[in-house]
Amino acid sequence: MENHGRESGSRPADDDVPVERRPPDPLPYEGVWRFTAPAVDASVPQARHAVRDLLYRQGVPAPPDLVNGLLLIVSELATNAVRHAAVLSPTLAVEVAVGAEWVRVSVEDNHPYRPTALEADHGRTGGRGLLLVREITREAGGVCDIEHTASGGKVVWAALPLTPAQGRP
Repeated sequence: MENHGRESGSRPADDDVPVERRPPDPLPYEGVWRFTAPAVDASVPQARHAVRDLLYRQGVPAPPDLVNGLLLIVSELATNAVRHAAVLSPTLAVEVAVGAEWVRVSVEDNHPYRPTALEADHGRTGGRGLLLVREITREAGGVCDIEHTASGGKVVWAALPLTPAQGRP
């Protein structure tokens, strides 16, 4: 996978702004990283491993259950891009954005079709990926969505809080 990482660094100090009014420096694990890969089956585990390694390398304070959920989300979204968008989108992009209290993963492709999370058909062996993404996200107290890109494609994303959701069943 090709890494287009954009790690956030310290901001230059503005001597004209009092210390108490300056925005806080980002935490060491905050930043945005983007990986691109061909839209082929082998890219799915590569994307999952790249995200796992990034979270570990940056020291993101995510509990193991959250990391496992994020990795499953990345696998499902990358698989969808490979299976359903590769005809019009020979590459896919995986982006990881980490803030002080959340982590967002997304997969972008250039296919214009915007999928919907279908209801489970118990007679089918596939077609439940977006349902799974939606459920993992909901259980973690996060949000997910699908958006169009300026180039006519789409980005499917999920943002999860780094702290566990309280009071969830």
